[in-house]
Amino acid sequence: MTFVCSPEFAPAPGGQRFLMRFEPHGVPARGRLVLLQPFAEEANKSRRQLADIARTAAAAGWNVVLGDYLGTGDSAGDFGDATWRDWVDDVALFANLAGASSLPLVLCALRLGALLADEAVRGGLRPTALVAINPVVSGKQALTQFLRLGAASELAQDTTARIDTRFLRQRLSAGESVEIAGYALSPALANELESAEFAPNSMVSRLGWIEVGPDAEVLSPAAARQLAKIHETGGAQVATATLKGPAFWQTQEIERVPDLAQTCLAMLQELTGVPAQ
Repeated sequence: MTFVCSPEFAPAPGGQRFLMRFEPHGVPARGRLVLLQPFAEEANKSRRQLADIARTAAAAGWNVVLGDYLGTGDSAGDFGDATWRDWVDDVALFANLAGASSLPLVLCALRLGALLADEAVRGGLRPTALVAINPVVSGKQALTQFLRLGAASELAQDTTARIDTRFLRQRLSAGESVEIAGYALSPALANELESAEFAPNSMVSRLGWIEVGPDAEVLSPAAARQLAKIHETGGAQVATATLKGPAFWQTQEIERVPDLAQTCLAMLQELTGVPAQ
């Protein structure tokens, strides 16, 4: 099956959002897929891989939307002015733009995108299934890692500086934005990110978990613990998969995992019952 790909700007609070549509050509769609990007530079590293997933799903009959959140990519606004709530609202916006509401809806979230997906579900969005790829489960941990990156960058420029994550947190607490790897992190966004957790409850009845890594043969102990907690609290139908490959969202060069797109497609079909073409 062939597909078509088209860019689009959608009106939204704060300015237009840029998105790419991938749709089956000449036949009705069989499902809706919204791909949710990760945070900051990880998003730039992941675009090629996410586009690969989008093309594969569209060729199999899915309407796919891959959008840029407010202040990121080609969407309106500045990164430093965007809030966590803006991005959560963008998840719902992209879902509404993905096609007829009668079609199964799957949120497929990479890394920090999983936190946004979970928050959107808590806010009322009801996907048929949620698929998480190497999800960030703790916003607090993600913020700490991002601040470490900022501290290391500043130390590389001035070895006499006394800069660590505590110093950066103090600046944020004082109401000052901090620039990290070219991104202006606002105090509001930092606070909201720090409180976010990936802990799907009973509102997510079908959950997919894909783990990619150089040594990924079985789920990591951290992933297994998190899935056990999710099972205890929600009892969701869970599908899991592991793939050996580079952590493409953080490699120095742009890389991809060739089998990830087909693995995602198989998981969509398993969780939703949409048959293979």
